[in-house]
Amino acid sequence: MIDMHSHILYDVDDGCKSIQDSITIIREMKKIGFDKIVLTPHYIKGSNYVCDNDTKKQRLNLINQLLKENEIDVELILGNEVYINDEIDDLIMSKQIFTINKTRYILIELPLYNKINNVEDIIYELKLRGYLPIIAHPERYLYFQQNKQELKKIYESGVYFQCNYGSVIGQYGKDAMNLVTYLLENNMVSFMGTDIHKPDSNVLSNFDQIKKKIIEYVGEDGFKRITCDNIIDVISDKDVEKFNVIRRKKGFFANFFK
Repeated sequence: MIDMHSHILYDVDDGCKSIQDSITIIREMKKIGFDKIVLTPHYIKGSNYVCDNDTKKQRLNLINQLLKENEIDVELILGNEVYINDEIDDLIMSKQIFTINKTRYILIELPLYNKINNVEDIIYELKLRGYLPIIAHPERYLYFQQNKQELKKIYESGVYFQCNYGSVIGQYGKDAMNLVTYLLENNMVSFMGTDIHKPDSNVLSNFDQIKKKIIEYVGEDGFKRITCDNIIDVISDKDVEKFNVIRRKKGFFANFFK
């Protein structure tokens, strides 16, 4: 498996505070089956979470050195979780933020509670410049939980959805759990991620249960697709297939085609 979303890179955001925490998490993730991890530290313009690329690479090199010394065979890939703003292209060009593995794909975080008015415009501009936006944990956003039409609208704008493993077992509340179930059952999830911040994450201790639930919703092939195959395509800068929505008169998503 490959983790699409993590806060393991230490001392850059609200994730791991020490390199020891980073190694502890990576070791435990290796035990449950992850052999590649995309590191996606927060980048929030105007906050303390604005670590530049050179610092991120230095932290990565130190982690890789310790992984080698401890014989932990996990590949780490740099990216960012960028809080949406209208200067993302400039931040990429000025080497402040990373797309995922320097590809067209970029992980975007939206506000948790109040939708910003120009989100579609920012996404449109990013796509116009050749980027492929991935929306981080859409099941956690209140306005999507309350209005599935907003969710469908942004999905059909050409973005991809990355959902959190923990949402499947209610880590972020019942509404997020219900929405991630809806997204999985309707084949709208392209990638899964741990969004892990700390070594004591319940995602690690409950992963067998989480995996079983996801397979119930999408099947074995679907699980492999959203936890491995699609992420390999991202890392390789290949196109990832999405499921398109066919609306039925009854007003729900009934079936999909590739």
